[in-house]
Amino acid sequence: MSDAPTTETPKPKRPQQVHTLLVEVGRKAGDGLPNGATGAGLLCYASGVDEAEAVRETVAILQQAELAVLEVTGHGTRAEREATGEVIEPDEAALMDRALDENSVVVAVLTPYFD
Repeated sequence: MSDAPTTETPKPKRPQQVHTLLVEVGRKAGDGLPNGATGAGLLCYASGVDEAEAVRETVAILQQAELAVLEVTGHGTRAEREATGEVIEPDEAALMDRALDENSVVVAVLTPYFD
């Protein structure tokens, strides 16, 4: 055995990014959706080192809120959206900044669905 110290290089920490997610939910007892709604769409901003982490965190939080998550669609990070020419309005940018600062999920819009 060698007494020489090991020189393991620590992995660089990947930065958090904010991902824009559209979450479709169905009905579940105690979900808080309006009477007669068949489900809802939620526009969320979620921080994560990648989209998969942002989706996992978002689904976990929404399930804790008694929502029945059916599908999550990613719409990219802020940088990816801006690279395609999309303009991020100040209100939306503020919500994205909040999600990043708090390392959290921000539900920006909840739209109930009715038949």
